[in-house]
Amino acid sequence: QVQLVESGGGLVQAGGSLRLSCAASVTKLNIYTMGWYRQAPGKERELVEAITGGGPTNYADSVKGRFTISRDNARNTVHLQMNSLKPEDTAVYFCNAFWRPGNNYWGQGTQVTVSS
Repeated sequence: QVQLVESGGGLVQAGGSLRLSCAASVTKLNIYTMGWYRQAPGKERELVEAITGGGPTNYADSVKGRFTISRDNARNTVHLQMNSLKPEDTAVYFCNAFWRPGNNYWGQGTQVTVSS
C-alpha cells in the first residue's frame, strides 16, 4: 500500500505562485508514473501534469508554460510549481501514483484557491 500526502496548498492572489509537494511512502518511487490532478466544484477530476521516471509526459493545455512538475526519487517526493495562477486554477489538487492496474494510489488532496 502506498500512502501519498500532499502539502503546499492555500490562498493566493491571481498572478501569484504556489508549490505543491507530495510525499510518498514507497520504496521504489521511480517505477511509478506520478501525477497531479485537480477537481473543481461541480467538475470532474482532470489531469494537470504527469511525470514518468524519464521526465514529464502529459500536461493540460490550460497549464502549459505556467506549471512544472518535478520528482525527487531519492526523497520520494513530487512537486508541482504553479506560477501565474488564475482564478480558474482554483480546485482541490490530488497527487497520484500509478504503476499498473491494482497499483493506483491517491492522496487526500490539498485546496488551492486563487482570488481575483
